[in-house]
Amino acid sequence: QLQASGGGLVQAGGSLRLSCAVSGGTFNAYVMAWFRQAPGKEHEFVAAISLSGGRIYYADSVKGRFTMSRDNAKNTVYLQMNSLKPEDTAAYYCAASTKVAMPTTPTMYNYWGQGTQVTVSS
Repeated sequence: QLQASGGGLVQAGGSLRLSCAVSGGTFNAYVMAWFRQAPGKEHEFVAAISLSGGRIYYADSVKGRFTMSRDNAKNTVYLQMNSLKPEDTAAYYCAASTKVAMPTTPTMYNYWGQGTQVTVSS
């Protein structure tokens, strides 16, 4: 089970930190990722992190502004979002994959959290 939290309303240029707590299963056996979905749009890949946290891959749209991390001792992944823009407004979902690679396609992820809303005002 994945439980995402930390969303909210923030002004452009502000910051938010999302968390995703994972229960059940073996956390350090999952590649973890964040996706987002704006109204009327499909899921968009945001970032993915390897099993150990040593490799992280970001979408070009968030590179340099967002930082993903994981704490395997706490079974939690994080997404630090800085310099937020109105176009970052979306529901943010954490996802877990048993694939060895770090997929960017939503269908490659086995488990999903419920989503947390991020709204950035201009």
